[in-house]
Amino acid sequence: MPASPDVDLLIIGAGAAGLFCAAQAGQLGLRVLLIDHAPRLAEKIRISGGGRCNFTNREAGPANYLSENPHFCRSALARYTPQDFIALLQKHGIGFHEKHRGQLFCDDGSERIIQMLKDECEAVGVQRWQPCTVAAVHALADGFELETSQGTVRAPSLVVACGGLPVPKIGASDFGLRLAQQFGHEVVTPRPALVPLTFSAESWAPFAELSGLSLEVVVSAGQGKQRTRFLEDLLFTHRGLSGPAILQISSFWQPGQPIEIDLLPSLDLAAALREAKGNSRKQLGNVLGEWMPARLSQTWLKQQGLDGSRPMAECRDKDLETLARSLKQWQLTPAGDEGWKKAEVMRGGVSTRELSSQTLESRRQPGLFFIGEVVDVTGWLGGYNFQWAWASAHACAQGALARQQALAAAQRVG
Repeated sequence: MPASPDVDLLIIGAGAAGLFCAAQAGQLGLRVLLIDHAPRLAEKIRISGGGRCNFTNREAGPANYLSENPHFCRSALARYTPQDFIALLQKHGIGFHEKHRGQLFCDDGSERIIQMLKDECEAVGVQRWQPCTVAAVHALADGFELETSQGTVRAPSLVVACGGLPVPKIGASDFGLRLAQQFGHEVVTPRPALVPLTFSAESWAPFAELSGLSLEVVVSAGQGKQRTRFLEDLLFTHRGLSGPAILQISSFWQPGQPIEIDLLPSLDLAAALREAKGNSRKQLGNVLGEWMPARLSQTWLKQQGLDGSRPMAECRDKDLETLARSLKQWQLTPAGDEGWKKAEVMRGGVSTRELSSQTLESRRQPGLFFIGEVVDVTGWLGGYNFQWAWASAHACAQGALARQQALAAAQRVG
């Protein structure tokens, strides 16, 4: 069993936020010990973005995040930007490309990001205990003591970077949330976000056969000023809906509320159907199939009780208007979602009310910091959550340095 190191900063969680915080703090001259219970390093980075890691978004800003305090993330995001992280990748010679709407992915896969973070930590002497479980955390007059499977260790500052509840098969747990509550912090009720939505077997039966079909849609949810919409691809599944459009709106959807989908967002369907009735000799099903996948048009007409073989000229205006409205304003109420096993991130987490937006330090317990996904800051799909990990970690490292300097100054005065 190794001897307990004399360190300035303890970090629990060697994921994106924890690794980056360790590297940043080490570069500032702090002695850092990083602890993680998982046998493999940064597994969530490894599986992200289909193995290519959507490591940031060029457009990341406060408007791309959900929180009970939507302004909380502003300071950290302003002080460490996507351009800053891009510069780090360029320094390490890591190639990347923009895939869609500012989303940046590695050319060669997620392992390059993990290796870069590992190299950054090793370059400044960050120590790492892994796998290592934490049995207990105690507050001391001058910091914290951790009882771990590799021994007891103390430090004046402690960073909680344990992530959230999604993907339990890679070791996700509520450890960070329980630790926050141990020190008196409120936790905003966690729920799956960026997650596929499901429907009752009975209501979804007519659409289950469309599994695998994808198309671009506009999806919206919410009421009044809270109403949110996204233009993204939708994917039909055996149990419901997925794809970027649904993952995005799932973060805003509230159980029991409907979502609304425009299945033909680039087309004034009512006008197009009227024109086709006056000018086309084609059948209704063939006309509709020109604008959307044939399987979907066939299923839709059947659900509407319309005969796809009817010539356009014989279709009633009322039926065409109803058809257009049903496709442009498809309202449906999900029964639920696919849960933590399929969620990409967690909505909710440690309340920001008692955290410093400048440093992520607890206002209840000096020297205790919370960063990354464990905090009630949830990004959109598309690299935003990784940017929050980098930005919150950077702010935390600066805060830990300031605390260390203040403690040293107090000792000299004493």
